[in-house]
Amino acid sequence: METIWKMQVEAFADLLKKYEDYDMSPAAEGIDKIIARFEQPWTKYFFIEAEGKDVGAIRVVDKQDGSRKRISPLWIMKEYRGLGYAQDAIRAVEAVYGKDHWCLDTILQEEGNLHLYEKMGYRRTGKIEHINDRMDIVFYEKD
Repeated sequence: METIWKMQVEAFADLLKKYEDYDMSPAAEGIDKIIARFEQPWTKYFFIEAEGKDVGAIRVVDKQDGSRKRISPLWIMKEYRGLGYAQDAIRAVEAVYGKDHWCLDTILQEEGNLHLYEKMGYRRTGKIEHINDRMDIVFYEKD
């Protein structure tokens, strides 16, 4: 879990600096929060591997109670972005958990994230949460 935490802090550091969302940014989380999530029976973390290295990670929440499965968070390390690894990770978890009944959220101002999720079949729900003057969170679902 320490590796996951260190990767998460590094992967989200630029977004934390850009949006200053210290209350919710994955880069601002302590390792205790990662461990607490890992211990939830409905949470699984997966490393995203390529070129013999861990290039990112994805967390899947599946309570198996009829509620939507959730991706939160997903990240690719800076030097491996734009190579299709996030798409591959989404396809991989959908192969395990099923392609339908998912949800996630992301930063509205991050066009690359919006493009990725919409390309993967996620649709905006219409819900947007204002965080601060720089940032809003947009919510997605996939059925």
